[in-house]
Amino acid sequence: MFARHASSSRLAWHRSIALLLAFSFFLPAARADEAGAEAGKAESPYFFIDSNDPSVDRLPLLETRVDVKIAGVIADVTVTQRYKNAGQRPLEARYVFPGSTRAAVYAMNVRLGDRLLTAKIREKEQARVEYQTAKNEGKTAALLEQHRPNVFQMNVANILPGDDVRVEMHYTELLLPQDGKYQFVFPTVVGPRYAGSAEKTGALEKWTAAPYLQEGQEAPSAFDLKLKLASPIAVKEVWSSSHRIDVKQGVDKRMEIALADARNANNRDFILDYRLNGDAIESGLMLFKGQEENFFLAMLAPPKAVPLQKITPREYIFVMDISGSMHGYPLDTSKALLRKLIGSLRSSDSFNVLLFAGDNSVLAPQSLPATKANIERAIAVIDRQSGGGGTELMPALRRALAMKLDNDRSRSIVVVTDGYVDVEKEAFSLIRRNLDHANLFAFGIGSSVNRHLIEGMARAGQGEPFIVTNDQDAAQEAERLRRMIDSPVLTHIKASFEGVDVYDMEPPALADVMAQRPVVVFGKYRGEPRGKMVLTGHSAEGVYRQSLDFSPAKQSQDNSALRYLWARHRIATLTDQKNLEGADSYAEEITKLGLNYSLLTDYTSFLAVDERIRNTAGDSESVDQPSPLPQGVSNLAVGGAVPATPEPATWAMLLVGGLCFLFWWRREKDAVRILE
Repeated sequence: MFARHASSSRLAWHRSIALLLAFSFFLPAARADEAGAEAGKAESPYFFIDSNDPSVDRLPLLETRVDVKIAGVIADVTVTQRYKNAGQRPLEARYVFPGSTRAAVYAMNVRLGDRLLTAKIREKEQARVEYQTAKNEGKTAALLEQHRPNVFQMNVANILPGDDVRVEMHYTELLLPQDGKYQFVFPTVVGPRYAGSAEKTGALEKWTAAPYLQEGQEAPSAFDLKLKLASPIAVKEVWSSSHRIDVKQGVDKRMEIALADARNANNRDFILDYRLNGDAIESGLMLFKGQEENFFLAMLAPPKAVPLQKITPREYIFVMDISGSMHGYPLDTSKALLRKLIGSLRSSDSFNVLLFAGDNSVLAPQSLPATKANIERAIAVIDRQSGGGGTELMPALRRALAMKLDNDRSRSIVVVTDGYVDVEKEAFSLIRRNLDHANLFAFGIGSSVNRHLIEGMARAGQGEPFIVTNDQDAAQEAERLRRMIDSPVLTHIKASFEGVDVYDMEPPALADVMAQRPVVVFGKYRGEPRGKMVLTGHSAEGVYRQSLDFSPAKQSQDNSALRYLWARHRIATLTDQKNLEGADSYAEEITKLGLNYSLLTDYTSFLAVDERIRNTAGDSESVDQPSPLPQGVSNLAVGGAVPATPEPATWAMLLVGGLCFLFWWRREKDAVRILE
């Protein structure tokens, strides 16, 4: 009996061990399947691996130099990219790089030794054909394309060994004051884009498959930026929250600003802030008389904010990105921001929190009163997040917009993300189709935010974009949102014109003013400048009215940038309509504007070709210039990531395995008892 007992015990032990080994083999495989599925969603960006072939220069971008001139509220920027082939074979260099979301790119030149090639604007597909033809013929050529309003790609073909090629891009943009502060931003790196379902459907755009250096690895190319600031009003203070700068005070209200340390300066946005004496936003009018068309820019200061006692109860839906690219510093900054936002809610408010990565979840089925207990519960849930997985923004937005409305409250949706996704058009269209549900405010978190997504979502949702680059900004921007939502200063705004023939106004309709930010109107006028523009609306004190006079004294050839800025704003309006309606006519009109005003758009590109045949061999090596990872972004942003906590399927397998083991253990124990 004892022998049978011992044999049965050994048999039970062996079976248990075998089952555990089998399960331990099955579980990692299942986890690997999960990881593979998750990684597959974000495998577009990849890490750069240098070649062992000494004949090919894999890093042809030698330096980027940025020269900025700010006159009043208009910035004119020249970006010079210098490419040098230090290898032994002809190259085609491809480089994806960022730009300002407000940029009107109006010119490109190529300097090849002592030769200057002036680029021409072309319809996008035509430019590609002409570029490929020039490349195949052995001619040096440069092609500048726009993939997003803030993402460009430069292709330079037939860079021969020893060649030193300089490509100059020129753009202009409007700087709008806010709370008495002006800000100029120059993005230096495009963050890696999560493609999500685009890869499965084949809709993935090629530019997203860009190479990146490892986290913390310094870019091999040099970067430098110089800025000249000329203001009609003396500058009160100037500072940068992103870089150390040297400031030299010039004469006649001029300043010269440069980077104090250019090392590793191109892994985050360059941000320059400045205030003018008095801090007040001044109304003004700028006019430009062209050969065929005349343009104007009107800037009108808003009235003061409404008193606190007139604030109505509000509902807030906080949509928080907890994906892999947010791991570390971006997520820590998001937590600080949401602690401030949620912690400062009024007792009359209600709120909810939606967390999203590859999946999404909500704090509660419906919004909760902003009690101390509910606020503490929400903050505790947020503090537990560590970041991991994909960035499925669209399902999260759909869920937030579908939440049941409280008709007694005004709803605001607050999205917090780095914006490293490839679904901008889909997001803008979804938000615009649901304007009757809520207005939307977008917070971009990180050192190199996808500003196109952040600003576009806010524009589509008739809200406001916020950019938080560090922990110190979080509290300040949270307070700015609170003041803005609580204090709409001007509603039902209308612009009219008396005694002047105005047409093609941008924007076609004016949104409510929610902060100390001016009302800006672009347009064209016929004939001599006379008459006035009148702005009316409703403020806390009643009917609001302000006017600006058109006069020849305000007309200047120095205002030539107005034609580009007007066209850039018209293109943005048409792009919004195209994303919403999908009509081909908008694409045709955008193309026509790009060609007529010599502007880079989704449908027009700049092309420069040297007519000399330089590469007689005909063959060349194509190389993709790598970018550094944005400061504070981890390697998890490239190639996908497995969530930090087990997925539900993993928990289910653990439970099944445990139950199987328990079943076998009980069965063997009963068998031994019978034998005894």
